Amino acid sequence: MSVNIISYLTDAVRKYKASDVFIITGREVSFRVNDQVMTRSELEATYTEKSEPDDGPIVPKMAEDLVGQIYEIAGRDISKYKNYGDDDFSFAIKDVSRFRVNAFKQRGTFAAIIRVITFTLPDYKELMIPESVIKLSNESKGLVLVTGPAGSGKSTTLSCIVDRINKNYNKHIITLEDPVEYLHKHSKSIVSQREIHLDTENYVTALRASLRQSPDVILLGEMRDAETISVAMTAAETGHLILSTLHTIGAANTIDRIIDVFPSEQQHQIALQLSMVIKAVVSQQLVPAVDGTLVPAFEVMTVSPAIRNMIRENKVPQIEGVIYSSDTEEMVSMDSSLFKLAKAGKITTATAMDYAVNAEMLGRRLGV
Repeated sequence: MSVNIISYLTDAVRKYKASDVFIITGREVSFRVNDQVMTRSELEATYTEKSEPDDGPIVPKMAEDLVGQIYEIAGRDISKYKNYGDDDFSFAIKDVSRFRVNAFKQRGTFAAIIRVITFTLPDYKELMIPESVIKLSNESKGLVLVTGPAGSGKSTTLSCIVDRINKNYNKHIITLEDPVEYLHKHSKSIVSQREIHLDTENYVTALRASLRQSPDVILLGEMRDAETISVAMTAAETGHLILSTLHTIGAANTIDRIIDVFPSEQQHQIALQLSMVIKAVVSQQLVPAVDGTLVPAFEVMTVSPAIRNMIRENKVPQIEGVIYSSDTEEMVSMDSSLFKLAKAGKITTATAMDYAVNAEMLGRRLGV
C-alpha cells in the first residue's frame, strides 16, 4: 500500500487538531492531541466517519518513503540529512497549514517529528495570553525573554508581540529563526524573516549582520550559548529591542541560567550588563484543563529598579519573593496564575499542585 504524507498531515490539522505528527519505525503514524500521543487507530476509534484505513506499524521502507515525501514537498535537498542524520526546516501545504520538521535517524531508520503551525497567527486573546505580555510590544529597547519548556508556546507568544509591533509602529523588524514558523506580512513595519542555515549560517552570524541592517526590533529564535547571549545583550545596550527565548521556567531561574552560561570570571560583568538591559521575563507552561484541552499559565516579571539591584548585587533568589508578594498585571507569579485557573474551575487543584513552583505555599492558598 502506498503511503501519502499529505493525507496524514491534512487529518492532523483538520480532523485531529494535533500539534505534532510522529513518524517512527515500529509504531503507527502518531499524533499529539492535547498533549497525549495517540496512534491514528486510537484516534479513529472515536470517530463515526473514518479516514483512510491505517497502514499499520511503520516499517523502515515506509519511514523512508514518508520522510522523502516531506523533502519533495519542501523542495529541499535530502543529502545533508542522509549524510548527517539531523535536519530542521519548515514547509507548507496549500490550504492546509505550515509545518516545522525535525528529521532524524533512530536505530538506522528514517524518522521525523512534524510540528503543525497555522498559516495565520491566532488571536492572542483566544490563546489566553495576558494583555500585560502583549504590551511588551511598547518597549523600544532592551531585552525581553519568553521562557518555558519545549512545546509550551513560546514562539507563538513572541509572534503575537511581533504582530502587535508590526500593526502599530513604523519599524524594521528582523526575525532570526530555526526554522521560520509564522509568516508576518508587512503592515506598518517592514518584517524581514531569516531562516538559519537557509538564509544565513548561524544565529551569531545573523545577529551580528542584523545590526548593520537598520533594525529596530530583532527576534532571536533562541539564545543557545554564551556568544549568542553576549551579542544579544550588546545589541540591546545599543538601543534595539531584542526578543528571545530560553528553555527555563521562572524569572529567577532564567537570570541564573544566563549568568551561569559564562565563565566564573565573567559572571559579575555579565550580571551588571544584564541588569541594565533586561526589561521583562515571561515564563509559560501548558497545563491540562478539566475539559481535556490545554490552557497556558504565565509568570510575568517586569523589571523594576529593585530587581535590577538584585541582579547586579547577586541576590537573584530574592526575585521570587518580589514576584510572589506583588499583585499587579506586570508582576505575576506562576503559582498565582495556577491559583486563578484552579479557582475559575479551568484546572483541578491536583493539576495546579503538580505544576506549581512552590506546591506547599500554593496548597495553603487553595486550602489543600
